[in-house]
Amino acid sequence: MVTQEGYLFLGGMTLLFFFWAYGIIRFLMDVKNIYIPKGRQYVRGRRRLKEEKEKEKEREEKERQLY
Repeated sequence: MVTQEGYLFLGGMTLLFFFWAYGIIRFLMDVKNIYIPKGRQYVRGRRRLKEEKEKEKEREEKERQLY
């Protein structure tokens, strides 16, 4: 037979499990909705800067060849 302390223990563990599960789910949602898009944006920006740098280099090279 379960005592009053047993019921308190089970209730407390259930409550702690709820907050633990909520924390894991919230973390995964943050990763999906915040960190992954920010990472993709960072990579796109780096690629764009690299492409602009290459275009600038080609333009300078063409200018040198003209003179």
